[in-house]
Amino acid sequence: MKYTEEHEWLREEDGLIVVGITEHASEQLGDVVFIDLPEEGSEVTKDEEICVIESVKAASDILAPLDGEIVEVNAMLIDEPSKVNDDPLGDAWFFKMKPSDLGPMEDYMDEAAYKKFVG
Repeated sequence: MKYTEEHEWLREEDGLIVVGITEHASEQLGDVVFIDLPEEGSEVTKDEEICVIESVKAASDILAPLDGEIVEVNAMLIDEPSKVNDDPLGDAWFFKMKPSDLGPMEDYMDEAAYKKFVG
């Protein structure tokens, strides 16, 4: 897994990148009450705001970690956004994307670097 400074995690699966938020992010947000997921089939550009998470404390944007196409969204989160608080690194992934180029994945932090980043 790789991690962004925006507290997203990225995991490669069968040539796709699965994206979610970290446990640290879910704890900081508090109880998640709404998630606006991107449209399947949409083309996204790295660092574009493509998803919104609302909690009892705040709203946060999820940025596209890479250029590519959104190929699947986790529809379960529409009806059960609180799953993000229960299992942020597992069942509560946000979307899967087909990246244009996997090269930029190397720019993201590994787990040790992320743990140091969040202190």
